[in-house]
Parts: sequence; C-alpha cells; structure tokens
Amino acid sequence: MVKIFIGSDHGGYNLKEKIKEVFTPLGYEFEDLGTNSTESCDYPIFAEKVAKKVIETGNNGILVCGTGIGMSIAANKFSGIRASHCTDTFSARMTKEHNNSNILCLGERITGQDLALDIVKVWLETPFSNGERHLKRLELVKNFENNN
Repeated sequence: MVKIFIGSDHGGYNLKEKIKEVFTPLGYEFEDLGTNSTESCDYPIFAEKVAKKVIETGNNGILVCGTGIGMSIAANKFSGIRASHCTDTFSARMTKEHNNSNILCLGERITGQDLALDIVKVWLETPFSNGERHLKRLELVKNFENNN
C-alpha cells in the first residue's frame, strides 16, 4: 500500500481530517504529521515535516492551510519538492500528469469540502505521463534547484 503524508495548520485542520477519510477506501495508508487541533500554529512547521518525509521516502504528501498558498510556498523551499496549490480537478490532474507534483496543497477557507475531496482523488489517481517533454522540463527545474 502506498503511504501519503498529510499535514495542516489550524486553518486547514478540519479539511485535513475529512481528507484522511478517503485514503483507506482508495487503497492508501497515511501518516498524519499534525497539527492536531484548531489552535493557532505556524504552517511552515508542518510544511517542513511533510516535505522532509516526501523527500526521504519518495511518497507523496498533502498539505492544508487556510488558502493553501502558504503551505505551497514553504514546501517548495525544499529541494526535490514539487508542491502544487490546486483549486480545481483539472489543475490537480495536470500537475500530476505534466509536473509529477509530489505534494498537493489545499485551502480549507477557499475550496469547498466536496470539491477538495474530488481534487484529492483526482490527484492521487493520476499518473505522471513520463513523456520526454515533461521529463526535460522537470530536469530544467531540478537544475534551478542545484544552481541556486
């Protein structure tokens, strides 16, 4: 079974809890890296936890905050992370298919729960197309990481 690492801050806690309910029926194990309440906390702490696990294991992750933007910015500071903030299923499919994203970022305050769950399902079930043009572009991005 594939493992997904999931984390949130206080602004994404409720949506994170709902997302966890879809993993098992879809055949995924998960590890919740926090937060464990709606008490105010700092999103970069959880972005770091998830990003490091994704890098270490090669598995995927999901991060949730109020908008999804902060988590995306923080996670993308880690070399090898391709975190994508998605607000629709088309973007979720394309970010996996073309960009091989390894962390999905969502915003509890801007994306309805049903849509967010659909986004998660599409993102989890979409394979990377592995086409030559996509591999070339990802290599260019990797070169940015290595040279900056």
